[in-house]
Amino acid sequence: MEVLIHPQSVIHSMVRYQDGSVLAQLGEPDMRTPIAHTMAWPNRVASGAQPLDFCKLSALTFSAPDYQRYPCLKLAMEAFEQGQAATTALNAANEITVAAFLAQQIRFTDIAGLNLAVLERMDLQEPASVDDVLQVDAIAREVARKQVIRLSR
Repeated sequence: MEVLIHPQSVIHSMVRYQDGSVLAQLGEPDMRTPIAHTMAWPNRVASGAQPLDFCKLSALTFSAPDYQRYPCLKLAMEAFEQGQAATTALNAANEITVAAFLAQQIRFTDIAGLNLAVLERMDLQEPASVDDVLQVDAIAREVARKQVIRLSR
């Protein structure tokens, strides 16, 4: 998996095939398009977004992500490499830390560090069942809550 920064937000996903060709899903910078695409798969439904007007596109630009600027993206990429337990724990931790930020309990810049602390404190064995996934999620949420409380004192 590769992540690119695309400021125009027109390309929502791309797949590179073995022959080097790329299939891209393009649409107006409106999340209703990729959400409708995903929710209705393999069918298509109206998303409510305006159709993409190629004549109005001036450029499609890309750059590598700056992981200093986007530390949570770096955590997500590392969790992806580790497996489902890590991605489940990161998602759960992120939901707790973002909620704490929105409740003004922590600073925005605390989110990545708290998420990392949760991952470091957990025994991330790969789940073998849905119940195992739910357990990883529950434990990560509890660890995240404790980290938020510790930091906000």
